[in-house]
Amino acid sequence: MKLNQKRGPKKRFGLQRPQASEIKAAFSSKSFKVGGYSVAAAVVVIAIAVAVNMIAGALPAGVTQLDMTTSGVYSLSQETENLLSGLEEEVTVYWVVQDGQEDVTLEHLLDRYEAGSSKIKVVKRDPDVYPTFLAQYDVSETYNNSLIVESGETFRYVSYNDMYEYDYSSYSYDYSYSTSFAGENALTSAVDYVVSSDLPKMYALTGHGETELSTTFAGAVQSANIEYEELSLLTEEAVPEDADAIMICSPQSDISAEEKELLTDYLAAGGDLLLLTDPLLEGELTRLQELMSSYGVSAEEGIVIEGDSGYYLTGAPYYLLPELSSASEITQPLYDAGYYVLLSVAQGLTISDSLPENVTVTELLTTTDAAYSKIAGYDLATYEKEEGDIDGPFALAVAVTDTIDEEEGLESHIVWVSSSALTDDTNNQRVSGGNQDFFINALNWMFEQEEGLSIHAKSLDYEYLTISSGTASTLIALIIVVIPLAFILAGIIIWRRRRHG
Repeated sequence: MKLNQKRGPKKRFGLQRPQASEIKAAFSSKSFKVGGYSVAAAVVVIAIAVAVNMIAGALPAGVTQLDMTTSGVYSLSQETENLLSGLEEEVTVYWVVQDGQEDVTLEHLLDRYEAGSSKIKVVKRDPDVYPTFLAQYDVSETYNNSLIVESGETFRYVSYNDMYEYDYSSYSYDYSYSTSFAGENALTSAVDYVVSSDLPKMYALTGHGETELSTTFAGAVQSANIEYEELSLLTEEAVPEDADAIMICSPQSDISAEEKELLTDYLAAGGDLLLLTDPLLEGELTRLQELMSSYGVSAEEGIVIEGDSGYYLTGAPYYLLPELSSASEITQPLYDAGYYVLLSVAQGLTISDSLPENVTVTELLTTTDAAYSKIAGYDLATYEKEEGDIDGPFALAVAVTDTIDEEEGLESHIVWVSSSALTDDTNNQRVSGGNQDFFINALNWMFEQEEGLSIHAKSLDYEYLTISSGTASTLIALIIVVIPLAFILAGIIIWRRRRHG
């Protein structure tokens, strides 16, 4: 006899198919809503982050890259900003560099230039990828991170070696020396050069034992885009027509009568003269003095000694730190910025009470009332004032303007500095480039240029923080022990409050 057994439903193993009601309940649960809000919030945050990055990428480098260096290495000077804002021609800066060898400081500088003007375009050229690129330029030797600045058919090569300056005057046993970045000066000068159609030209008179400009000052003249060439008037019938200025730097003998006549005619026609003189060991500059006396300025006998200790270098009263006039375009920028000018072994200049008609003379550098001129000159035996010495004050540099034709705006300009030590590199370093700035400002004033280029190199040296061992121990204990314990204690307090809340 068979027993009938009731069959129940088959038992399924594994995952059960969810019912519609279960799905609906899951979507309506609190945990789903919280998770959905979290996902949505994450999506919004990511979208905002992407948008912010896109906007930041489109902003100029000057906005997104803050310069936190003490010397402002990544900031542009006012001269550069003025040049970039006034650009009308397209300028291309070719950055010649192998991939992976880019100088970071230079890269930041180029970013600033591109951000400063829509007329500036920086193009990287890897010589390995473009082996024939440099063939079109007259460049004999190039280095990684050098630049070629081009506008139209004009270009200038800026060597990487010209972008850094090294001062070994403080060189010590540990091989340390100071390094400065001069890239902005080199690049701004190159941009100004390629967009300028007419560059001023200065001739340096020779034939009287004149002193040549040092490498630093000659480089400053080139950076200011002033053409520079030597000239001997002994073989010329007249000053060259393209001469915008004549420079006479520390002549050791007087000019001839013929040279004086040529210079007189040149100035009477609207020429400019930069004169730097020194007291002579022997002889006198009689004709040159006569030329300047015709404009109401003369040099006193002897060497100027400053009686006020606040206006000369310690222990050397003939190393003068003169007062700067705030009433001249030449000295006003230095006066405002708090720079000094350092002169040594100078003559005192005096201005006549009755100047020639249409001639104005402005004192640029002056001594104090306590100054006097030692008539013994190089043979002086004491710095103390003696009988016969000439009382000050004196001018040490003057600017002369001779208005030849007011209707046509024709003027002649003369700057006379009574010490050629203005162009001495050591003196210039002692006043942080103040002498060089004065020199270039004087040239720009004579050429009637509104804005000159005299951009200082920026130090790359680190400034170290020195602290005592006791302070160091306190900081270590604070960072390693106190602060971590404070966070742990705060965490315990919060945990206990939540647990018992």
